[in-house]
Amino acid sequence: MKKGIILAGGSGSRLFPATLAISKQLLPVFDKPMIYYPLSILMLANIREILIISTPEDLPRFERLFRDGSHLGLKFSYASQPKPEGIAQAFLLGKEFIGKDPVLLILGDNIFYGHDLSQLLKESICTHDGGGLIFGYRVQDPERYGVVDFDKAGNVHSIEEKPKKPKSSYAIPGIYLYDNDVIQIASSLRPSKRGELEITDIHRAYLERGKLRVKILGRGYAWLDAGTHEALQRAASFVQTIEQRQGIKIACIEEIAFQMGYIDATQLSLLVRSMQETEYGRYLARLLKKEDLATPC
Repeated sequence: MKKGIILAGGSGSRLFPATLAISKQLLPVFDKPMIYYPLSILMLANIREILIISTPEDLPRFERLFRDGSHLGLKFSYASQPKPEGIAQAFLLGKEFIGKDPVLLILGDNIFYGHDLSQLLKESICTHDGGGLIFGYRVQDPERYGVVDFDKAGNVHSIEEKPKKPKSSYAIPGIYLYDNDVIQIASSLRPSKRGELEITDIHRAYLERGKLRVKILGRGYAWLDAGTHEALQRAASFVQTIEQRQGIKIACIEEIAFQMGYIDATQLSLLVRSMQETEYGRYLARLLKKEDLATPC
């Protein structure tokens, strides 16, 4: 059984003043909270045990939003991150939750979309035979990101953080799959000059062991980071365009739960009642009438 973690902490300072009183992961991206998007990725990957990590101030808001997850056929746990001390800290905070299982970590402000994304994720998990698996996404400005250099077989040669002269054009988006050794590796890390436990150091530890691979998110996949006002607006426009053009919902977690068999029609109908005055609720109601059924995204 693999576990999933959504890291939804941080101060969201790049989005001030919008985030002075609320987590950025609770801000709307078009018609739903930002955190619905990474949550939908875990659901599509058939991961049903999920830990949400956030600040002490924001954690009760996530608990109010998702409760124990049973209404979606999921099981939620929650952990507090008092200070933003690095992405890799998630594995220390989630040590008990992870137990002896592999884990998939996704950042709470990352949005992924693409045809057959569900199948790609399931295959990645099913074929994961240990070590670390990261994803590569071609970008125009790799010097702004963590960059991965690799061969045709997906074997990683190097990892660089915001290099001045990138060895490739492939950035590493905020979704990572590791075996259970990640807990021991995270425990051995020392804070960087920024005072954080860096996810790049996790990658390098697996690379030194010869156990780091990369899978490419090729053409047809979208990766959006909603960490700034401009990026948030672009993400909302992207979602709005797809939804209104195709008549489907992106990251509709109730639809995904229904289509994946996590909940049945009776359970879905209960969720629809509280939203029946909205287009979101009417969309779900159409699913119950077996109209406009679409592959969940």
